[in-house]
Amino acid sequence: MLDAHDVAALLAARHADPFAVLGLHAEADGRLCLRALLPGASHVAVIETSSGKRVAELQEREAGFFEANIPRRRKRFDYRLQVQWANGEEGCYVDAYAFGPQIEEDQLRAFHESREARPQHFLGAHPCCIDGVDGVRFAVWAPNAKRVSVTGQFNVWDGRRHPMRLRHSAGVWEIFVPHAAVGDLYKFELVGADGALHTKSDPYAFASELRPGTASRVAAARAPQPLPAGRADANRRDAAISVYEVHPGSWRRNTDGSFLDWDAMAAQLPAYAADLGFTHVELMPITEHPFDGSWGYQTLGQFAPTARFGEPEGFARFVQACHAQGLGVLLDWVPAHFPKDAHGLARFDGTALYEYADPREGEHKDWGTLIYNFGRTEVQSFLIGSALHWIEHWGIDGLRVDAVASMLYRDYSRNAGEWVPNAHGGRENLEAIALLQRINWHVGSDTPGAITLAEESTSFPGVSAPVHAGGLGFHYKWNMGWMNDTLSYMHEDPVHRRWHHDKMSFGLVYAFSENFMLPLSHDEVVHGKGALLGKMPGDDWQRFANLRAYYGFMWGHPGKKLLFMGQEFAQPNEWRHDEALPWHLLGDARHSGIQSLVRDLNALYRSTPALHRLDCDAEGFEWLRAHDSEQSTYAWLRRDGQGGRAIVVCNFTPVPREGVRIGLPADAGTQWREALNTDSRHYGGTDVGNGGEVLRANTGPADGHATSITLTLPPLATLVLLPA
Repeated sequence: MLDAHDVAALLAARHADPFAVLGLHAEADGRLCLRALLPGASHVAVIETSSGKRVAELQEREAGFFEANIPRRRKRFDYRLQVQWANGEEGCYVDAYAFGPQIEEDQLRAFHESREARPQHFLGAHPCCIDGVDGVRFAVWAPNAKRVSVTGQFNVWDGRRHPMRLRHSAGVWEIFVPHAAVGDLYKFELVGADGALHTKSDPYAFASELRPGTASRVAAARAPQPLPAGRADANRRDAAISVYEVHPGSWRRNTDGSFLDWDAMAAQLPAYAADLGFTHVELMPITEHPFDGSWGYQTLGQFAPTARFGEPEGFARFVQACHAQGLGVLLDWVPAHFPKDAHGLARFDGTALYEYADPREGEHKDWGTLIYNFGRTEVQSFLIGSALHWIEHWGIDGLRVDAVASMLYRDYSRNAGEWVPNAHGGRENLEAIALLQRINWHVGSDTPGAITLAEESTSFPGVSAPVHAGGLGFHYKWNMGWMNDTLSYMHEDPVHRRWHHDKMSFGLVYAFSENFMLPLSHDEVVHGKGALLGKMPGDDWQRFANLRAYYGFMWGHPGKKLLFMGQEFAQPNEWRHDEALPWHLLGDARHSGIQSLVRDLNALYRSTPALHRLDCDAEGFEWLRAHDSEQSTYAWLRRDGQGGRAIVVCNFTPVPREGVRIGLPADAGTQWREALNTDSRHYGGTDVGNGGEVLRANTGPADGHATSITLTLPPLATLVLLPA
C-alpha cells in the first residue's frame, strides 16, 4: 500500500511527483499495483483493453484515492478505468498516468538554453493522438513550483485530478490528458515556491475565453501560412508603403453596439482600405488582453487572438481577405511589458519568473505594468516564439513592435536612483538589445519578405540597420521626431509660422539615417490631444485646408506613411475606443473631400516611383526652397534614381501667391503639370492653382539655380508636379 504521507499529499493536491505513485507500477516482489486519484468516484474497476475483461476492482482507501494489486499479472498491459461517480454517472477512461514523458529532452534543453526559437510547438496545449488515444498534451514552464496541475472542463476544474510530471532539466511540467479535446477551457493550478495556490492562464495558449473569463482554450495547431506571392516585393524598402492603422474594436460596430467579428470585418475593412489606396492594414494589438481600455497594449496572451472578435480561424480569414485585396497585414506586438493581473504572468510560479525581480528593473510606473526579464533564456524563447508564431502561422506581413524605447533604456521614465545600471555602468538594457537583434535576425532569415517596424522615440543609433552591421535589425522605424515637430508647426497660427519654419524642414537633416515611416497614429488623437482636425488653427475653412495641406506635405515627404483610422475623413473629435467611428460625417462634403484627397494621395504615391522608390535614400531628395520663412513656403524635388522626378510645393499661409518662381536644377526637366492640388474643389478647396496648363521652365534664376518655373500657389495648400 502507498505510504500514508503520499496519500495525504495526493489528496491535498501537494504531491510533487504524482507519476511516481499513480498509474500502474511494479512492486518489489514483481506484482503490479494500480493507483488512481478520482475525487467524486464511488467505484473503480480496471478493464483490460485488448479483451474488454474486468481484471481488478480498486479499493477506496481514502475519499477519492483508489488502489489495488492486479492479481495474476506480472507484465504491464493496456487498461482502462471504468468509473462510477457518486452522482450516478458512469464512464470508461484512459488513465493519464499510463503515459510516459511526452517532450524530447533535447527540446527541453534547447528551451532552457534559449536555443529553441519556437517553444510553442511543445509548450501549451496540443491536441494529439498517442497510442491510438485522442487527448491533449499540456506543458507549462514553472521551475519553482512545488506542484502543478491542469484543470478544466475535462476534470471539473479539480486540481487533484491531473497533477503533472516535472521535467527537472528545464523546469517544465507536462501531462497527456486523454479525452480532453479542442474547445475545452483549462487553466494551470500551481502550488508556488511561496507555498500559495496560484491559478494561471496558459502563457502559450493559442485561444482564450472571452473576457471577463480568464481561462485558456484548447485550439488545434495551425499549419504554417507563408506569405502569398508578391507580398515580399510589397514590403520592400523601395516599395510604396501606406499603412491604415486600425483599432478593430472601434472601426465599426454592430447596430447594437457590439463588436464586429472577424468575418464581418473581412467583408468590409479590406475593401474599404484598398479603395482608399492604402497598401497595408495595421491592427492595434489583437493578442488576448484582460482590459478593453488598454487597447490591447497590456496583453497576456502572446499566442492567442483575442476572443472579442470570434474564433481564431476568423482572424485567418480576415488576413486572407486583406491579401486578396492586395493589402498587407501588420500587427502591433508588445514585448515591452505585461499587466499584473493575477491570472497572468506576474509571479507565475510564486517567484518573479517572467519579470525582473527588482522593481527598479521589473516595473513600469507610468503604465502600472511589469517588464519581461529580457536576460532570462526561457523568456527570450517565449518572446521570439511569439513573434515568429504570428508571421509563420497566420501569414501576416510583419510586426510593429510597441514601446521599443522603453526596452532599450534602463532609466526609461525613471529618476536618478530608481534604476539599475547595466554591467558596464551604462543606461542601455543590453539584454533587451540582444533580444531585439535575435528577433529581427530570425524574422529576416526564417520568414523572408516579412518586416518589423519599431516604435522608437529616441536617437538610439541603427534601429533599422542590419544586425550584422551592429544595428537592431528592424526594417523600418517610426519617425516620432518628424511627427512631433510638424504637428507643432501646424498647430501654430499661420501668422506665427515664420518663427517656427525649421520645424517642417528639420526632419530632412536626419531623414535618411534610418528607414523611416511617418506616423500619424492613434497616440496623436487620445488623452486630451484631440483629433488631427482639432489641432489645426483658424475657422472651419482654414482647419480643413490646413489638414489637406499637411497631408499633401506628408505624402510628398520622404518616408513610408501611416494614418490612423478616422483621420482619413477628418474625424473632428478625439478617438474613443468604446464606440464606432462617426461614419455619418461622410455626408458632409468637407469630410468626404478629405477622404477623396487621401485616396488620390495614395494613388499618386503608389503610381509615382519618384515619390516612394528612394523614400529612405538621400539621393532621392533635393531641397528647392527650404528657407522661405517669410512666406511659409517649401519646395523640394523627389527622384526615383531612374530618371523619374516629382516636385512638391507647400504654402502654409492662407494667402494665395501668384507668380512664385521656384528654381530648378539643370537635370530637372523643362515641362511640368499639376498632378495634385490639395486646394482643389474636389477636396473642398477654393480651386486656386495652375489647372491643366503645362508649366515650362525658363531661364529666370531662382533659389540658386539658373532655370525656374513660375507657379500660382493656392492658400494653405500643397501641390505635386509631375513631368508633362
